[in-house]
Amino acid sequence: MITLAVGLLYVYALGSGRVARASAQAKGSRFVCTAVPPGADVSCPVETTNRVQSASPQEDEFRSTIIQLRETVLQQKETIASQQGTIKELNAKLSRCEAAAQDARDSKARGGARRKDYGKNTMGDLPRDPTETIEQLGKTMQSLKDRLENLEQQQLRANVSGAAFPSELRDLLKRRLGDLESQLLRRVAELEEEKSQLYNETAAHRQRTENTLNSLLERITELERSNSAFKSPEDFKISLPLRTNYLYGRIKKSLPEMYAFTVCMWLKSSASPGIGTPFSYGVPGQANEIVLIEWGNNPIELLVNDKVAQLPLSVSDGRWHHICITWTTRDGFWEAYQDGERLGTGENLAPWHPIKPGGVIILGQEQDIVGGRFDATQAFVGELSHFNMWDRVLRPIDISGMANCSAYMPGNVVPWIDGNVEVFGGATKAALEICEDRLFDSRPAENQ
Repeated sequence: MITLAVGLLYVYALGSGRVARASAQAKGSRFVCTAVPPGADVSCPVETTNRVQSASPQEDEFRSTIIQLRETVLQQKETIASQQGTIKELNAKLSRCEAAAQDARDSKARGGARRKDYGKNTMGDLPRDPTETIEQLGKTMQSLKDRLENLEQQQLRANVSGAAFPSELRDLLKRRLGDLESQLLRRVAELEEEKSQLYNETAAHRQRTENTLNSLLERITELERSNSAFKSPEDFKISLPLRTNYLYGRIKKSLPEMYAFTVCMWLKSSASPGIGTPFSYGVPGQANEIVLIEWGNNPIELLVNDKVAQLPLSVSDGRWHHICITWTTRDGFWEAYQDGERLGTGENLAPWHPIKPGGVIILGQEQDIVGGRFDATQAFVGELSHFNMWDRVLRPIDISGMANCSAYMPGNVVPWIDGNVEVFGGATKAALEICEDRLFDSRPAENQ
């Protein structure tokens, strides 16, 4: 009995210890249910690795891919927004260029008059100087090209990151930039043309101004150097009382190349036969470039380049007469005036021949060589005053005003000034107020 009781107690104690150990283990562990396939042997060891833990690397990969795609989408949204802003800006600039081109066409349709204001600004604040405008347009064009390169680089980066750059947007940008470049090139060409026109007009105006100033300075210099003893530098006459080959006057100034001229003077002569040669102009190679002569019983003749035209003038009555001769190289057209009245015209007198420069003007003698070899039978006998020459054809009203003493016009090529006239061989200068002297000459005829 005792042995049986001891055995029972031992068995109870052993069972209590196992239960306590199992309870202690249950408190610090987890129970994991493992699915066993149908028909599998439950006695075989089954892999008890946590399936959630085995799926973690793939889930992390998916998560990182989703994040990368999300960043790519955000980057593409920013790129598209930037490109849309660029397109809007390019559209605005193109609209301004089109408006400027339309303004330029409207301005040309109104007659091509030069604008004082360059119209609307097409690319910001354009300077008024055409050169600065062209430089500004060049800078703008370079800026647009830089933007295009930037867009292409963005496209390349987008392609590398896996996002496709829209081909329609690229084509649209290229078309817009091509149109804008064409507009800018046309604008540059218009500005260059306008700049050239402005330069030509400015140069022509400057040349005219300089010519006028030079003429005035020469006139002032001649007046200052003349030291004339006469009342006015032009109030004098030269007297050639004998028909010789050594009395003559000489104009110090020469002539420029001319395609037209007007020569006017006051004459008084009673010589017979013929008054002789009031003046002649000779150049190297042509002693008879311009000659006015009445020789023997012939009428007064005008020679241009040794070609002859007979003039219907009569001045050998011993009184003062005002005569003017005009000529133009176009068709060789000439006119002859006496005392303010046009008495004759003609043409084909040395047509299309320019008057050669650098010659010598002699008063009272005809030249056989430049400046000399005079013939006494062709010498002028009488008095001469107010010999003036212009490089254009004067109007009839201007000629009439000088003949009637209501106006005085000094020649723009050869003015009648004391300091501009030399006398030789016994020819003399004397004071003369032509209008009073002419009036005095007319009184005897009225009394008769």
